[in-house]
Amino acid sequence: MDAGLCREHLETLLSEEASALAELERILTREHEILTANDVDALERSATERQACVGRLLRVEEERRSLCRMLGYPAEREGLEKLMAWCDPQGSLQARWAECAASATRCRDLNDRNGALVAARMRRVESLLGVITGRGAAPPQTYGPSGGRAVPRVGRMLTTEA
Repeated sequence: MDAGLCREHLETLLSEEASALAELERILTREHEILTANDVDALERSATERQACVGRLLRVEEERRSLCRMLGYPAEREGLEKLMAWCDPQGSLQARWAECAASATRCRDLNDRNGALVAARMRRVESLLGVITGRGAAPPQTYGPSGGRAVPRVGRMLTTEA
């Protein structure tokens, strides 16, 4: 494969990835609204849509890795950068690659935010279920001096006088 053809193919892959990442960012933003509204039906639909989008991203990534391997470059980030240096010496694809990386970071942050919301809700539900079933209420969750959760102390505190 000559450098020009490789560059065109890589440009197509980066465009597909940018499109899929923009869609995923939109889905994750909407998913947060759905989680906040407690709309279970919409959440199921969103999960299906998110999975399809992630599938597109995985396909693009595998195609990019395959292109690197086919041309003798490592399939990791360093290999892609070497491949881009070879097929695009002007560096015109570098900006597109940076945009994709920034968009992927935003998607990860949105996904982490949604995951934190889901985890907080699950802890709340577990706590309520513990009260309802009578399995004992969990000790209250507090924070210690370092900002982390304080470990509940069990037992008695004894002191001695000298």
